[in-house]
Parts: sequence; C-alpha cells; structure tokens
Amino acid sequence: MRRPSFFSTRYNSFKFAFKGMTAVFRTEPNMHLHVLASIIVFVMAYRFEVTRTEWCLLIFCVGLVWMAEIFNTSIETLVNLVSPEYDILAGKTKDLAAGAVLMAAITAAIIGLVVFVPYWEAYING
Repeated sequence: MRRPSFFSTRYNSFKFAFKGMTAVFRTEPNMHLHVLASIIVFVMAYRFEVTRTEWCLLIFCVGLVWMAEIFNTSIETLVNLVSPEYDILAGKTKDLAAGAVLMAAITAAIIGLVVFVPYWEAYING
C-alpha cells in the first residue's frame, strides 16, 4: 500500500482545518459577533492610522478571541457527544471553555481601549 505524499497530507490538513473554521462560522452565533467586532476594530485601526505595533496587538487579540471561540465550540461539541445527558462535570467543562472565551474577549477589549482611547481623545479634541 502506497503512503500518502507529504504534500497530499499537508493539503488534507489544511482542507480539514478550513472545514472546521467554516463550520464554526456557520453554526456559532457568537462567532458572528466576533466577526462584527473584528471588522469594527480593523476599520477604526485603518481610520486612525495606528502604528505597526498597535496593528500587531489588535490582530493578535482578534486571533486570540477567534481561537478561544473555536476551542470552546470544539470542547462543547465533544462534551455533547460523550455526555448527551446532563452531567455536572460536563456542564463544568463547558462553563470553563466559555469562561476562556470571555477572558480572551475581556483581554482584547482592554487592549483595544489602551490602543484606541488616545486616538479618540485626539479626534474629539481636534
């Protein structure tokens, strides 16, 4: 039996990864909010001409929140598979994963404020 080539296994890895990202965008309402917030952040960053370092921080924060949401969805899906009935530990697991998303979002919001408040103040004060 012939082993798959390096390139075909890499191609399949990316194909499955994009399939997972597509699934989370299609099925998770919270991901739609993350996308909307990301668009607002990137429009403001462009409008205020933030520094390269600030761009990096903002992109990192968006990626962090999106990753947390994808991990949360993955954990919730797995918990639902192995524990279809209510179980206190399954509930705790899902709560912890949701808490991680909340922590990532709070961190991103704080960094967003640190980046944007000086720009907003400068804009308001002329």
